[in-house]
Amino acid sequence: MKKFCLPIALVSIALLGAQEILAQDFTADENMSFFITSAGPGSGADLGGLEGADQHCQALAEEAGSENLTWRAYLSAHATDNAEAVNARDRIGEGPWYNSKGVRVARNIEELHGEDANLDKEASLDEKGEPVNGRGDSPNMHDILTGSQLDGTLFSGEDDTTCQNWTSHEDGSARVGHHDRTGGGQNPSSWNSAHGSRGCSQENLQGTGGNGLFYCFAMNYSKD
Repeated sequence: MKKFCLPIALVSIALLGAQEILAQDFTADENMSFFITSAGPGSGADLGGLEGADQHCQALAEEAGSENLTWRAYLSAHATDNAEAVNARDRIGEGPWYNSKGVRVARNIEELHGEDANLDKEASLDEKGEPVNGRGDSPNMHDILTGSQLDGTLFSGEDDTTCQNWTSHEDGSARVGHHDRTGGGQNPSSWNSAHGSRGCSQENLQGTGGNGLFYCFAMNYSKD
């Protein structure tokens, strides 16, 4: 009996094709109420303001199969002539929150910002159920945009920590957290407030270990 062997290149292509099909077929767990964006809008920290960031969260969630939920970006913003200052923690509801595979990351706001939050590289997945590159991966993308302090509130003072309220892809800086809870900065193990970014462009965000990604939470989620 003759044995037939496919060339290694063809086998590799077939495996990659199967992986791509599986990724396309992924549907988020019905309890999903938290994820990291699999990609940013593509213009550094210019997210189109809070409204644009919220729309990005909503679109990614719905594409992943989330229905009947209102999604908000976990971002703080400075006061302007037309709007009051915004705290990220005040935008996302009361919890509980579950990742795209149905694993609970926090019961409520207090746990989310406390030591018992289940937020690390393993649990902080994107909307497709995939882990986000962290320190040690290539490229590192563990810097997640928040503009927030450890307790989820906006920084006081005049320093820009939100890349001009998420409208700048050039001047300014953004406070970022480390989703893998490791790295450098003032608070290296913080998921929401590790250090400031080098700048607001995609290149500057990538240069310090980011990719313009941010956290999304369902604000009206409740589990029976």
